[in-house]
Amino acid sequence: MSGFRVRLVDGDEALEEWRYVHNVVVPPAAMSAAEAGERLARGYRLENAYDGDVLVGCSTVRPVVDGVGTVIVRVLPEFRRRGFGTALYEHVIAGVRGAEAVETCVLGVNEDGVRFARRWGFVEVERYVLDGESDEWVDLRCAL
Repeated sequence: MSGFRVRLVDGDEALEEWRYVHNVVVPPAAMSAAEAGERLARGYRLENAYDGDVLVGCSTVRPVVDGVGTVIVRVLPEFRRRGFGTALYEHVIAGVRGAEAVETCVLGVNEDGVRFARRWGFVEVERYVLDGESDEWVDLRCAL
């Protein structure tokens, strides 16, 4: 992991890489380029993670609201269990400084993601299925 680095999404190419990882990891919530761009317009901090020049993951940090920050770390399946998720989480958690708690959301079938969040001290708050959908989502929260 000596080549691990994180880069802020700062243009169309980087946004497309972010969107690619997002759509691979959470296909039920796949988004268009316009929808990904809306995340930036909302003030979300979007970043891509690389091992050297190889894209391995991405992250989203939402602004802190009422003392609660939201971080979402996504690692492409073929790069899981190699420390990339931990390195990316440790990087993004700094983006919620001043928050009293942090939340995340994981697609229910992503057992790796749920286990990862629990290892970092997150506890399940809610499981739900969006109206008209069939995929289960898990919201988790951790006090800081």
